[in-house]
Amino acid sequence: MNFPFYIAKRYLQSKNSTNAINIITIIAIFGVVVGTLALFIILSGFSGLRTFSYSLLNNSDPDLKITSSVGKTFEYTSAIDEELISNTNILSFSKVVEERVFLKYQDKDHTANIKGVDINYNNVVKIDSSLWVGSWIDPEYKNTAVVGLGVMSKLANLYQLDFIHPLYVYVPKPGKGLLNPNNAFNSIETQVIGVYRGKEEFQNKYVFTELAVAQKLLNYQNNKVTGIEIKLNDNEVVDKEVVLLQKALGKDYKIQTRAELNALVYKVINTESFVSYLIFTLIVVIALFNVIGAIIMMILDKRKNLKTLLSLGATLKNIKTIFVFQGSLLTLVGMFVGLFLGIVLVLLQQQFGWFKITANVAYPVEFRLENLLIVASTIIVLGFISAKIAASRISKDFIEN
Repeated sequence: MNFPFYIAKRYLQSKNSTNAINIITIIAIFGVVVGTLALFIILSGFSGLRTFSYSLLNNSDPDLKITSSVGKTFEYTSAIDEELISNTNILSFSKVVEERVFLKYQDKDHTANIKGVDINYNNVVKIDSSLWVGSWIDPEYKNTAVVGLGVMSKLANLYQLDFIHPLYVYVPKPGKGLLNPNNAFNSIETQVIGVYRGKEEFQNKYVFTELAVAQKLLNYQNNKVTGIEIKLNDNEVVDKEVVLLQKALGKDYKIQTRAELNALVYKVINTESFVSYLIFTLIVVIALFNVIGAIIMMILDKRKNLKTLLSLGATLKNIKTIFVFQGSLLTLVGMFVGLFLGIVLVLLQQQFGWFKITANVAYPVEFRLENLLIVASTIIVLGFISAKIAASRISKDFIEN
């Protein structure tokens, strides 16, 4: 067996002559346990929060979206239709029309976005699973609308889904020099039949209607759209699909993935996760100062033994290595205990949801091997550095004097 490792293990297992050193060692291990536990739980929490946020995006945004790169609208041609239908990786697609509008309901008014969608939209984005009350748009019933929970809260009377009073939607007429305010807007009358909810920005943004209703409001021809939203068979090839569609459709069209449509959301979540990792790594570093202190106290306690080892032929490097091993072993004990407790707590939270975001929603956590490896590598590296720093205090003069 490796000589320094054998001595280090014996030193770690045996009690020190001074009780205070034993207490300091226990405190050092406890600090590593707490630091490891906190770091693992935080990373697991952000993994769960990321997955939860992305699941909300799945209910509000398509896998891919095609828009015009040279204007607001474009013509849905037979060539585009053939390209999308013939693509075997496209599960479904929907034509959409979006525009900023002014809403009026009895004595309440609000601004939002109208989004006209065709019958395939629910196959692209599972919006009906986000319905809070009411039902989704049915082609059998004309001039109906589904609004976001945030929009509904601004138009307070819609909480009762009043089927008597209509929701009026206004949009400015194109052109300049309209002197008569009464003739400055196109308008339609709709009946709200449902309310959806989701991420805050999404539920505050849209009023969904049939595609034909939105086209009529905006004076668009039947083949005029502002976008095409696409659901893929396999999300693993989304980047490849962007390249293929861009090549097929040409530079007049812009194709965006869900990540690009929500670039800010993705950036904020990933940045928060990284910053939290740095903060809790700093806490681990502070905890590892206890390891340095414990190793130095052990060195002082074993000073006579070290002199004996040196007389028996051990080199100064061997003696330093003993305490590097001892510090590393001490760190590993704390790390394994901390990881075990962290895994148990994460699995219990997944199973029972003890910690809540709201009364009905448990805080999302996710056990991932990636987080386990990140925490283990962080603790091992920092523990080795701490032990190295403590062992560097040993010199020949210190041992012999």
